[in-house]
Amino acid sequence: MKKHAQGFTLVEVVVATTLLALALAIAFGTMRGASQATAKAEASAQRVQRLRAAQNFLRLQLTSALPVPFEFDSENGSATFLRASPGKLEFVGTLPGYLARGGAYKQTLELVRGEDGQQLRFQNQQLTSDGVAEPERDPVVLLDGIAEGTLEVRTIGEDGRPGPWQDHWNVSAQLPPQARIRLRFRDERRVWPEMVVAMRLGAAYAATPPVPLAGGQ
Repeated sequence: MKKHAQGFTLVEVVVATTLLALALAIAFGTMRGASQATAKAEASAQRVQRLRAAQNFLRLQLTSALPVPFEFDSENGSATFLRASPGKLEFVGTLPGYLARGGAYKQTLELVRGEDGQQLRFQNQQLTSDGVAEPERDPVVLLDGIAEGTLEVRTIGEDGRPGPWQDHWNVSAQLPPQARIRLRFRDERRVWPEMVVAMRLGAAYAATPPVPLAGGQ
């Protein structure tokens, strides 16, 4: 008897192709889900790392603020060690070696309007014998996407109790003993713990009655 070669029927080929396509779709979906989960985890880690880096930098700079004047009143000789106004802090300190050439720098922290809410910007200007030099570079954005924030200071009264937080400081030749940075981000996944920093050299003036600058400047 003559034998006939046996093969796959059209139905079997269609079923096999369908199963293969389904298996590939499942595998692709699994790989895509894993890739998205990895990307989200990396983005979250980067957000946390950036927040920590900003917190460490701010704490270091505020803690080491120096009782060095960056501005003098030519009429009465009063000196400005630190100036606070709503959304802005100006003080003098040193900078890490990778950011500066050594010496004292006037440093400015400021909350300004950005494309995505507010930004916390940092600017430094070297102190020279002729006064504050022009900035060598544009301000650096430390944090963005801020919904609201405050930069505040407070002093210690003669009774040893801390005074109220205030967003202004116009005291001659004194540093406040404490500073506070409060931020709330538009993205609720970004959490900023309230930062209270003790200025080491500001404690020496804690019990000294403040002397306002002339004219309330």
